[in-house]
Amino acid sequence: MLNPDLSTIDLSLAEFERYSRHLIMPEVGVEGQKRLKAASVLIIGTGGLGSPLSMYLAAAGIGRMGLVDFDVVDTTNLQRQIAHTTADVGRPKLESATETIRAINPHVQVDGYETLIDSSNAMEIIEPYDIVIDGTDNFPTRYLVNDACVLLGKPNVYGSIFRFEGQASVFDATQGPCYRCLYPEPPPPGLVPSCAEGGVLGILPGIIGIIQATECIKIILGKGNTLVGRFLVFSALEMKFRELKLRKDPACPICGENPSITGLIDYQQFCGLDRGGKTSDLLDPSERISVAELHERLRNGRKPALVDVREPHELQISRLDNDYEIPLGNLETHIHELDRDQELVVYCRSGERSAKAVKFLKEAGFSNVRNLVGGILAWANEVDPEMPKY
Repeated sequence: MLNPDLSTIDLSLAEFERYSRHLIMPEVGVEGQKRLKAASVLIIGTGGLGSPLSMYLAAAGIGRMGLVDFDVVDTTNLQRQIAHTTADVGRPKLESATETIRAINPHVQVDGYETLIDSSNAMEIIEPYDIVIDGTDNFPTRYLVNDACVLLGKPNVYGSIFRFEGQASVFDATQGPCYRCLYPEPPPPGLVPSCAEGGVLGILPGIIGIIQATECIKIILGKGNTLVGRFLVFSALEMKFRELKLRKDPACPICGENPSITGLIDYQQFCGLDRGGKTSDLLDPSERISVAELHERLRNGRKPALVDVREPHELQISRLDNDYEIPLGNLETHIHELDRDQELVVYCRSGERSAKAVKFLKEAGFSNVRNLVGGILAWANEVDPEMPKY
């Protein structure tokens, strides 16, 4: 509760010393520090955004922190997910993040939810907390978190990252717009690349995550102007912030004047992911080839023409014996370079971009074209362990 009975909150001598630099600030003081101690914050995701914001909130003295995550630490996480270390690879993120938070501040109560948050459990998980911070990286969960927060009257501190650009806002339907007011509909599946496909500057989630933590603390203290009704866009390349004004949409289906959404829905279906969501999952078996089959064919001298649809800078990391190197975005204008009489095997990093290429080529009349399942990453895992992975 954001207006707690502070007479029931005490600071120990150790806490007075720990938070002394807060206590001498007139905007915080003893009362503000007690508010922080009395507050409860739910952080959904302990990855790129959740790592720095949870660590700073712990250091600031948030009394109760809930963490939701069901993933395990992967080596590729370590470039940006600073709550986890090399020794944590293979461990549940929830375990390592909890350990990090408790090492920073043993006064913080940490509640862990090692589960996939969905329509069946979101309301129950979110309801006990004052503020929700969205550190997720997928559209179904973003819409789920938004809708649950609107229905429960909770502020939703939002952040997102991609390559060199980040975004942040506070969606609070009791005061201003919600996430659906900004994005009424999700983008088509696969249109927005994930960090795994598009990459992200390792420092960027630290910048956006700390903005989220700052907004959370301001809400608890009741100080300053929050990002309610404002959408902050940050470019690390330009080192510039831009601000967009947001307005509540009267026709918003959940926070508008006549809401049509009165409970949580199937968010996988809403985002077009009810059939798996990946283009590669939708291909016919005859349009796929495994790395084991391709490897066997190459060994036997029955090599199909290999089409690499990755970006040029990716080719510097790893590559096969390519016949064609055409980035997916250039495929339409370079399609004439491909031999329609050849058997084509298309590949990328993980098999998603190449699946889109296969779909495009089939529609363009190519009959003998297949997607390399799992892409060059699967090749490195199953065929050539010396090949660099990314």
